[in-house]
Amino acid sequence: MLLRQLEYLVALARERHFGRAAQACHVSQPSLSAAIRTLERELDTPLVHRGRRFGGLTPEGERVLRWAHRMLAERDALLADLAEMRHGLTGTLRIGAIPTALTAVSLLTAPFCERHPHARVALHSLSSRDIVHELAEFELDLALTYLDGEPLGPVRRLPVYEEHYLLLAPDDSELSRAGSATWAQAAAVPLCLLSERMRNRRILDGIFAASGVTVAPAIETDSVAALYAHVATRTWYSVISHAWLHMFGVPAGMRVLRLRDTPQAPRIGLVLPRRDPEPMLARAFTESTRQIDVRGELERLAEHHLGS
Repeated sequence: MLLRQLEYLVALARERHFGRAAQACHVSQPSLSAAIRTLERELDTPLVHRGRRFGGLTPEGERVLRWAHRMLAERDALLADLAEMRHGLTGTLRIGAIPTALTAVSLLTAPFCERHPHARVALHSLSSRDIVHELAEFELDLALTYLDGEPLGPVRRLPVYEEHYLLLAPDDSELSRAGSATWAQAAAVPLCLLSERMRNRRILDGIFAASGVTVAPAIETDSVAALYAHVATRTWYSVISHAWLHMFGVPAGMRVLRLRDTPQAPRIGLVLPRRDPEPMLARAFTESTRQIDVRGELERLAEHHLGS
């Protein structure tokens, strides 16, 4: 069995088309098909449902695919380890991040890249559920996501900060003049929130419910940037994570307010698959993260805007 055969199987599962998989691997379609057939003969089991077009992987193929992801990830870790011995840290670190934490990722990646100028970072915006899947399939090296509330599987966790919630309101509104708001008051104003399929929104819905109210946002979106674009019109209010202030700040004519009686804040942190030995890039990133006071930086920023 050759690693190249496993690469072809991974590409076929990803592209779900022999021609596109061959193109992604820079080989001809007959070469890719022949390599996968050879792999099937060596393993003495069918891996692919074949017909006039790709019909998916067999159950055995799905099992081999999981092993292929693991074996290729170990190959990449070995190459990165050897390259680090020769030239310093090199290679590409694959990071997944939930959309609500993307605004804070640069606080981690910028110092890492400064310390390791030959390393590259591939950053992917993913839902918390997709992150769990891609970590398990070794398609990510690590991720920044919620540490509580959803099963993460066999991973190591490194807390980075807690997500605090603020109400973004027009500065000439009654709530702005009051200087703070309850969750019940926030539910009564025209809201723009993230969509229900996102973990941030599910957390907010739980807090609203604990306060005895439900919300029916006028605008829902799966993009923090789109949320800010709507709130900047001063037509809608929003409940935001304080981490978003790092990238977006406070739109002109708006103000951030404390939300009173907020329960314990959800934790955001790095999660890494349990692997031995730990890949050099992932280990270097966690070591870099431990030296950064992300929690303090975000809390100081929030206090600055609240004071303004």
